[in-house]
Amino acid sequence: MIDRRILLGTLAALLADATDSNAQPAARKNPIFTHDLPDLDMKGWTATAVEVPYAPGQGSGAHRHPGITIAYVLEGEIASKVGDGPEKIYQVGEMFLETPNQLHGVSRNASKTKPAKLLAILLAEKGKQLTTPA
Repeated sequence: MIDRRILLGTLAALLADATDSNAQPAARKNPIFTHDLPDLDMKGWTATAVEVPYAPGQGSGAHRHPGITIAYVLEGEIASKVGDGPEKIYQVGEMFLETPNQLHGVSRNASKTKPAKLLAILLAEKGKQLTTPA
């Protein structure tokens, strides 16, 4: 079983590298994000990092991921609704988490005039399709 401290440390390093881009968030207090993780056996899992760009006003359809997805806003503002939670606008430097097979009902650029981009870190069993339409 993978140690959660090692997993979270690795994710923190990936996010630190991603935030060294042109979009620099304002100084924030640490930690910038904390969320309990489900109790999973992660043997045979892999981590995949994906940049998700959204043109002004663009969004994606409702979907699910088979594992844990951690999203970090790199540019602009992202409107997101995960599970039963409310729709929320996330700004540069903010994060959200999706648990296995949780409905991601809203994922879109909150602006009709400026681009937005997020970094999604998907943790899932090797070989699983990473995104399925809802």
